Amino acid sequence: MKITDILNESVVRTNLPGATKEEVINAMIELAGTQKQVADKERMRTAIFEREKIMSTGVGSGFAIPHGKTDAVNDIVAAFAVTAQAIDYQSLDDQPVRLIFLLVGRDNMVGPHIKLLSRISRLMNKEDFRKQLLEAETPKDILEIFRKEEAAITEG
Repeated sequence: MKITDILNESVVRTNLPGATKEEVINAMIELAGTQKQVADKERMRTAIFEREKIMSTGVGSGFAIPHGKTDAVNDIVAAFAVTAQAIDYQSLDDQPVRLIFLLVGRDNMVGPHIKLLSRISRLMNKEDFRKQLLEAETPKDILEIFRKEEAAITEG
C-alpha cells in the first residue's frame, strides 16, 4: 500500500492553524474524521491521544506522526498537514514541528499499519523531501510531491 493510496486533497492541508500540540492534533483528527472509513471520530481521537501519552510522536526534523489503532475506523485513515507556524511538540529532538502525518488503523490491521508508518518515516528522513513539503502551496502540490517521492523509492 502506498501513501498516495490513502491520501487525497480533502485530507491534506497547508497552513493548518493551531498554536499547541493538542490543537494541531485535534485539527488533524477533524480533517481525517471526514472520511467514510471513520465510524466514531471521538473514539479515534481517544486512541490517538492515548498513544501520544505513551511517547511523543514528534519524531524529529520538524516532523510528527500522531497515530493509533482502533476499531473506530473500518480501514486505514490518514491526513497530512503543514502547520501555519512551528509547534512545540515535545519532539524527541526538542525541535518544533511543522509537518504532521496522522495515521489510524484498525486493531486487526497491524501489518499494513506498520508498513505505512515505516514508509512515511523513510520519506520524512529525506531533508529535500521535507523542504519541498514546507514550500508547497496547495494540497494538490503536496500530493504530487508524495507521488514523485514514492515512485522514486519504489524504483530504487
